[in-house]
Amino acid sequence: MMADSVVSSPQHQPLETEVRTVIADDERLARQKLLILLESEPQVKVVAECQDGRQAVSAIRSFRPDMLLLDIQMPDLDGFQVLSELSPEEMPVVIFTSAYDQYAIRAFEANALDYLLKPFDQERLHHAVERARAELRKERDHEITHRILSLLSQVRSVTPPAATELDSRLVIKANGRVVFLDLDNIEWVEAAANYVRLNVGKESYLFRETISRISERLDANHFVRIHRSTIVNIRKIKELIPVNSGEYVVVLKSGRELSCSRGYRAALQGIVEKSS
Repeated sequence: MMADSVVSSPQHQPLETEVRTVIADDERLARQKLLILLESEPQVKVVAECQDGRQAVSAIRSFRPDMLLLDIQMPDLDGFQVLSELSPEEMPVVIFTSAYDQYAIRAFEANALDYLLKPFDQERLHHAVERARAELRKERDHEITHRILSLLSQVRSVTPPAATELDSRLVIKANGRVVFLDLDNIEWVEAAANYVRLNVGKESYLFRETISRISERLDANHFVRIHRSTIVNIRKIKELIPVNSGEYVVVLKSGRELSCSRGYRAALQGIVEKSS
């Protein structure tokens, strides 16, 4: 049966807020035990509990959960048949719960994340839930990366807004020369104590300014800060490569690789959206 307390809209919620979960088990006591154990798991919200396979398929399609705790032997459809009914887009992270160990190999062949053999305790369930959280974070980071790359592909070369010569150029003394440097030609900027290093092709210039002050001067539509010590010209970006913990490697058209820390990822996404 569907839980009476289900009131959430059938949409995925931000992972930081909650892990939306469906429980599917034909034994009422087994469902009750799972509900009790999950109360100790922070930010896990049970949106539906089901007593047979058909109810499980319906609940998954209605509530689009992040995680599914799925028994194997159930009426109407068994656990494997439930998964066969779902499309890849509908598939949540699956943790099988069963009293029979002979299905374990088949469960992992069905791409289950974990297999809990009844009776299991709080510690074992917690380990499985933490694995599910890690998998969901990975999937979410992949989705964000795909969105940013899609936006980058839509960025068109546009004429910069009208600006004065003073706004669009920097006057720099370098090796006895006075260089008039167009801001648009800067590929990336890195902090260097009380200076910043402006990288333009094979050349680089030291400029007496802080990274925060130079960030304010650069065109906010085309430059973005990707690290506390790095600013990059978005028009010079070739690709983004996701790495651990939500960080990225920003690859420039020149081949230079720069690190984008997780704290500045939102700023990168915002500048791409504005430029599209």
